[in-house]
Amino acid sequence: MLSLQLFPSNPNSAFLNPSFKPLLNPQTLKPRKLYPKSRHAPISSVLQWNRKPELAGETPRVVVITSGKGGVGKTTTTANVGLSLARLGFFVVAIDADVGLRNLDLLLGLENRVNYTVVEVLNGDCRLDQALVRDKRWSNFELLCISKPRSKLPIGFGGKALVWLVDALKAREERPPDFILIDCPAGIDAGFITAITPANEAVLVTTPDITSLRDADRVTGLLECDGIRDIKMIVNRVRTDMIKGEDMMSVLDVQEMLGLPLLGVIPEDSEVIRSTNRGYPLVLNKPPTLAGLAFEQAAWRLVEQDSMKAVMVEEEPKKRGFFSFFGG
Repeated sequence: MLSLQLFPSNPNSAFLNPSFKPLLNPQTLKPRKLYPKSRHAPISSVLQWNRKPELAGETPRVVVITSGKGGVGKTTTTANVGLSLARLGFFVVAIDADVGLRNLDLLLGLENRVNYTVVEVLNGDCRLDQALVRDKRWSNFELLCISKPRSKLPIGFGGKALVWLVDALKAREERPPDFILIDCPAGIDAGFITAITPANEAVLVTTPDITSLRDADRVTGLLECDGIRDIKMIVNRVRTDMIKGEDMMSVLDVQEMLGLPLLGVIPEDSEVIRSTNRGYPLVLNKPPTLAGLAFEQAAWRLVEQDSMKAVMVEEEPKKRGFFSFFGG
């Protein structure tokens, strides 16, 4: 039972004097921001940190983003990681190496600005700088497409031509790139071999299912045979509820099976489809989504290779949920 001594005995107290006016005006107080019970408070973006990540290794860094299996999110990863790098202050050139089936321009919202491609450059119809499409939102991000839809490449086009292209980008006097990201086509045929030839490091995108993992393991072997030893992994479309119900492999299981350092974990997010259809990359959304924040953090770790570490803690999933992916 509550004791009467707990109530204030001050006659000016609001408990005893209803006409008492507090010294603080409630209108001058800032209202406390409340969040729905079903949602967490927003996480701050890594782009709001006070320091810029230090670029490791020689520049430009040529990174091929591949998977082997189609539909796992290579192009989405290229668009969002590339723009995140640009927002961190680095100059980025993204190359869509998919011949006849390019999609990177759609995800970036630049499809109406692609007038020339690598085919026209090789044929002598235009200069390389004319084929580069600069993003109006971020002037330090440029897109280069290998070919137009349903077009054919010149006879003899292969890895040597792409190596020449990358060397030409490196030799630019005006704003040489810090990163050259190559969006690799699906499969392991000639297009795959062409895309990985100029790269010195790779990002392998996979999903936690057995078909994707088998293809990823095969691609890892092909990359190593081509001399690419610096291979990192992004696990895409992860659902903690399915992991908890043992209907999906955990990220730690995937990492143990492939034996690759973990660059990022991207949660399943319906906003990905919306951003794709709008041609507006996920990392530009306000407020940011969990998937967008995951892409930003993957870009940060790609810059500072010495900061690589596991980004998922699966202890106490009920309490931690998806925020455990981001060190929360």
